[in-house]
Amino acid sequence: MLTDNEKAEIDHEIAKFPHKKNACLDALLVMQKHRGYISDETLTTVAEYLEMSAAELDGIATFYNLIYRKPVGRSVIRLCDSVSCFIMGYDNIHASIKGHLGIDWGETSTDHQFTLLKAQCLGTCDKAPAMMINDELFTHLNQENVIDILQAYKEGKNHAVSSDPSIEKRRSAPEPQGVSSRTRL
Repeated sequence: MLTDNEKAEIDHEIAKFPHKKNACLDALLVMQKHRGYISDETLTTVAEYLEMSAAELDGIATFYNLIYRKPVGRSVIRLCDSVSCFIMGYDNIHASIKGHLGIDWGETSTDHQFTLLKAQCLGTCDKAPAMMINDELFTHLNQENVIDILQAYKEGKNHAVSSDPSIEKRRSAPEPQGVSSRTRL
């Protein structure tokens, strides 16, 4: 069952499209924002609301890697495993994260703080290796500064991550002038 607030947000997204089901990805993102992930029950409820089949919506949900079909931690780490990041030490970063948090790919820490996922490319090859935690991008990573970043998140200080000037942190890219829509991370 959808709450009134969830319905209102989905209806806002539906209004942008000629057909209800065209808003399916946006509707899933709304539900994920409220519920943390898309359960089978949520998927069925949203599909009915959008007047589409659950199978059709599941195909969309499982195609996009930013839709979570199982519970994730409060902080989702996406470690880039592109060729550039691999060459620049991605394996060492992965080992540091795995050792510090005790989790591997697709796993969530026992305190439900972190989930570790692979990212195909974060588009910052010139600043490799890179990772995102939720909607924050971190570049120029090494085995030491990645631990500082994780520790800051554990302590709730993710906005003042490190005094290390070699770490570039970007919350979200500035919106280009004259562009009215925004891509959500």
